[in-house]
Amino acid sequence: MIERPLLLVDVDGVLNPLGASLPGFTPHECVVDGQVYRVQLNTAHGPALLRLAEETGAELVWATTWEHAANEWIGPRIGLPELPVIEMPLPGLPGGPPPSGYGEMFKTPHVAAYVGGRPFVWFDDHTWEPDEAYLRDRPGIGEFLLVRVDARAGLTEADLAGAREWLSARQG
Repeated sequence: MIERPLLLVDVDGVLNPLGASLPGFTPHECVVDGQVYRVQLNTAHGPALLRLAEETGAELVWATTWEHAANEWIGPRIGLPELPVIEMPLPGLPGGPPPSGYGEMFKTPHVAAYVGGRPFVWFDDHTWEPDEAYLRDRPGIGEFLLVRVDARAGLTEADLAGAREWLSARQG
């Protein structure tokens, strides 16, 4: 049985653009562990991600430091169901990643451990060449596409189209 590819989704900088308010985005206040966060979300993102997953046979997964709070505060506001979560303890905390020497973002080892050999697309605003190198050099990591979302604009149709094209080319 061939496992479904994964669509990994970050929140801040991807679904919640950083900086000025943008047309189509609505501000929200979320309280996580007593901390108030102000986010701006676009209700078109949820249906667009669901459509991409359905068209490509992929599984949506949260890849964000919001972790399980994304299912409570972000998903319902943009029309996403509860999604699996890649847990991402911050560096220096128990379960956090050790330094690797690649210079990758702290999330990347957690993503590598989660995806196994499944192909995946990762929407994030902080993935760079060291993250690609880290993933390429890990045994058992399947094909992947890192979509570097512009944190000022958030997830765009062009980002989704690139992921759709990449995933469709692998459908057999």
